[in-house]
Amino acid sequence: MSKGYLILETGEQFEGDWIGAQQEISGEVVFNTSMTGYQEMMTDPSYAGQILTFCYPIIGSYGVNQEDDESHKLSVSAVIASDVCDEPSHYQSTSSFSEELKDANIPGLKNVDTRSLVAVIRKHKTVVGKIVSEKEKDKQQLSSDWGKIENMELVNRVSVKSPQTYGNGLYHVVLIDYGYKKSILQALLAQCKVTVVPYHTSLETIESMNPNGILLSNGPGDPMELKEYFPVIKALTENYPTLGICLGHQLIALAYGATTKKMPFGHRGANHPVKDLLTGKVRMTSQNHGYVVEENSIDSRYFQVLFRNVNDRSLEGMKHVSKPIQSVQFHPEAHPGPSDTEYIFNAFIQQVTIAAQEGAPAYVEA
Repeated sequence: MSKGYLILETGEQFEGDWIGAQQEISGEVVFNTSMTGYQEMMTDPSYAGQILTFCYPIIGSYGVNQEDDESHKLSVSAVIASDVCDEPSHYQSTSSFSEELKDANIPGLKNVDTRSLVAVIRKHKTVVGKIVSEKEKDKQQLSSDWGKIENMELVNRVSVKSPQTYGNGLYHVVLIDYGYKKSILQALLAQCKVTVVPYHTSLETIESMNPNGILLSNGPGDPMELKEYFPVIKALTENYPTLGICLGHQLIALAYGATTKKMPFGHRGANHPVKDLLTGKVRMTSQNHGYVVEENSIDSRYFQVLFRNVNDRSLEGMKHVSKPIQSVQFHPEAHPGPSDTEYIFNAFIQQVTIAAQEGAPAYVEA
């Protein structure tokens, strides 16, 4: 088993053993605190361009199956783990964690001191790293060749290339794809027909599909990179019931004049407590994001804050004061994670139903 090294641009180095494809790669180094769900994480398009560190000490114990992928391929650039189990035990398992990485040509390191690595990430905030095969490399080469990927390239990489229609429900939802998760689509298909469209689809094209509602998906990168599409997003929200999830939440806020900022090390895990400000209840949520909407930038004439993170008080959700527009920073479909907030999909579909019965589009700006 050959040695590999994670080198951070801040200077720290971590030794491990190669798993998956033995190739050098760069990316933002992030961590997820979930105890389960490594398959869903690796196939979540929001991780595109990132090196994902698993905090849980043993990864791979239940293998990989054919049911839990959140997209058609692994989206992470690479993975970092402590102990990796290559002899999984689960009746649905079809391959091991390491085999899945190798088949997808994704590199990784195991037997890494992930506790120390997470401490370094928390210390330096945003950290870019590179997985290499040699411990000592030319410092000038390392400092000038971190292989950073533009955010727009990441969204373009994970978004569908042409419209795709699923289901045959009575009501029609257009899902704008910035890197959507399969579980979001499945939550909608329970009651709706869904057309998934590329993130750059024009307003006229979407209108021609006669949707009853719009969903803006999750996805990777800085939401400000999608600035040219803000007018389309605002026009859609003014005319159709709309739900934004994660990146979609940020895009709705930005389209209405709010601002976003990069978080110190993001929220990535399946146990983030969020307080519902209308009821006072605290719900556990699944999250995966590195940017956040600044609450003081929200115009209270248009939006009401609905959810706030219990740990750091960051904005976690909002709704329009008069239009059927709602957005959440967390993942109500929660794969992996708790299902405390899945009711958000039911509320959205109810708004879609009302709009359809009244003859959508029913909410046009005067």
